[in-house]
Amino acid sequence: MSNFKIKFSLYLNYFVFAILLNSVGILIQKSQNRYHVDEITASSLEAFKDLSIAFVSFLVGSFLPRLGYKKGMLIALALVFAGCLGMYWGNSFTSVRILFACVGISFAIIKVSVYSMIGLITNNDKEHKSLLSSIESFFMIGIAAGFIAFPLFYSDTDPDAWLTIYLVLAGLVTVSFLILLFSKFNVQYQVPGTSMKDDFIEMIKLLKRPLVLVFAIAAFMYVMTEQGIMSWLPTFNEKVLLLPEKISVTMAVILMLSIALGRYISSLLVKRISWTVILSSCLVGAALMVLFVLPQTQNMVPKKIDSMADVPVIAYVFPLIGFFLAPIYPLVNSFVLSSTEKIFHSPMASLLVFFSAIGGTLGSRLVGYLFKNIGGQKAFYFSLVPMAVLLVCIFLFSRMQKKSTTPIEFTSGGH
Repeated sequence: MSNFKIKFSLYLNYFVFAILLNSVGILIQKSQNRYHVDEITASSLEAFKDLSIAFVSFLVGSFLPRLGYKKGMLIALALVFAGCLGMYWGNSFTSVRILFACVGISFAIIKVSVYSMIGLITNNDKEHKSLLSSIESFFMIGIAAGFIAFPLFYSDTDPDAWLTIYLVLAGLVTVSFLILLFSKFNVQYQVPGTSMKDDFIEMIKLLKRPLVLVFAIAAFMYVMTEQGIMSWLPTFNEKVLLLPEKISVTMAVILMLSIALGRYISSLLVKRISWTVILSSCLVGAALMVLFVLPQTQNMVPKKIDSMADVPVIAYVFPLIGFFLAPIYPLVNSFVLSSTEKIFHSPMASLLVFFSAIGGTLGSRLVGYLFKNIGGQKAFYFSLVPMAVLLVCIFLFSRMQKKSTTPIEFTSGGH
């Protein structure tokens, strides 16, 4: 099978899960308005999603190469199909929690598979960074599609009309399943150890590498920032900028599209400009956005909003922070993966997903706590702290890169 067909399968699976996984912001808002839970209880949805991702990704990386990437992804798609139908028929906060648990478990398998296979179908470091940034960019297109699609199913007369989207999503999952089922994966790869126990031990040994420890901090801080903003932007639009519920969700599309654009542009720039220069510039830009844009959201006055033209300018400007945050995650992930022997890409991808999931859970919980106790306008200022830590991490990555003539001096091989 050609690499083109493999890449198409990876893009399609990522697109489907982008819609499901990142509808958490919409469901946080819906859970408050429809199921009448408070901000902190609603933020538990992030935990159902991310802790499922963290737990499964920590286990799956060591045995997924033995199970087979194709078989693993088929199982993941079948599970999330069941979750979509459960949400449609269940229509309760418990159903939402079960859905995100299913999505989290499935996405852990999909993401470890995708990250592992990128290393198998690319030939050098720049190609790896470019493809990973491109796929992550397409992931954001999927998220944007979700934020556009959900409001289309809202109804002023039927409060449950929005649930129909889960039948549509179940249909998309079915299409993805069938395409994957009838595709042939002829990519050759090795497994880290001689048994599943050895595979798991080899994965744990990766934690001793300085590169992995710095990445753990970087991933934790980045996802805490991104998920905090992404998951709570619809609520921020509704409660701070005083937008109607439907428009507050639609406006969040700007964040997703700006992240998609940022990742696409970075996938081109990284072939010509040092990735550390790109990321340092982006972090400074994101911090300036927080410092100069958020103060403009103070003391918003309620006004009648009938169309997008009536929306305050600030609602269009703040989501553009996504453009600056966009390149950080894929480029850091690519650096770590391409600095690791290909035989360890599956367990390393497992660790990447694990630390990212933990960061996402705590980020959303923290923002939910801040929203309830200090207000939504001030809650997003906390993102400046992880941004500062990320700058330090990028400096450390740069030093590691310069010290080694092989990909990373403490690996025994490279790619």
